[in-house]
Amino acid sequence: MKRRASRYALAVGLIAVPLLLAALGPLLAGPAGPRSVSFDSGAGHWLGTDFSGRDVRRQVLLGGRSVVLVALAATGLAYLVAVPLGLTAALTRRTWLEEALMRPLDVLIAVPSLLLVLLVASTLTPGQAGLAVLVALAAVPDAARVVHAAAAEIAARPAVEALRMQGESWWRTAFGYVARSMRRTLAADAGIRLTGALYLVATAAFLGIGVEPDAADWAVMVDRNRTGLFLQPWAVVVPALLIAALSMGTNLLFDAALHTPAEAAEKGSQAWTR
Repeated sequence: MKRRASRYALAVGLIAVPLLLAALGPLLAGPAGPRSVSFDSGAGHWLGTDFSGRDVRRQVLLGGRSVVLVALAATGLAYLVAVPLGLTAALTRRTWLEEALMRPLDVLIAVPSLLLVLLVASTLTPGQAGLAVLVALAAVPDAARVVHAAAAEIAARPAVEALRMQGESWWRTAFGYVARSMRRTLAADAGIRLTGALYLVATAAFLGIGVEPDAADWAVMVDRNRTGLFLQPWAVVVPALLIAALSMGTNLLFDAALHTPAEAAEKGSQAWTR
């Protein structure tokens, strides 16, 4: 229990700072002051100035909302598509329908997510909403396959056959029993999927996709200020650490949530018997 509590504390601590900055940062940023010398460390700027002389502290307060909201929206959209798709393919008794739903995903999985985003961005100019949709589409194939694999095993149980014989609706069988039975699998996958979305959103912003080149965005700050890393490192280090903390904290939180006391007791008894 102590180890689990320490995991929760560490995860919450890592996540709390970037989330609070993303939620409350724009309210605390205040008005933009006069610009100073590029990569300056003094003149009342707590974290120095960036490549264009703007206050890094203010840019950090403003730059989290775009990264966090786009990643969360992309993850949510991915599961809105992947869960019904995977459940339909797993519960159908028509092989042709299952193949028609799942085989196109194999083609999409072969295309790297970042390449897919770059290909679409080369013909269109997506904003933040468009970037969220692109990242979601890139995550759907993997998420749908995880849902399909987990649901197929549950769909073969006698309980599902009993629900069908009782005349239960597809919706009640799929979401009332199958989806509930694999919620732990979905929770574990959600942690990985959100981390992947954060990485892809940050990389896309780093490349200038979905945001303006001089936007207040943590990923853009890392890109635009890297030339002055040795002159004024906070303009790069602070946003990079916030992105890393959010990714690490998300995985730790899901790991701690999935590590139940019953499992810990079972592992302890197995170790004792050995």
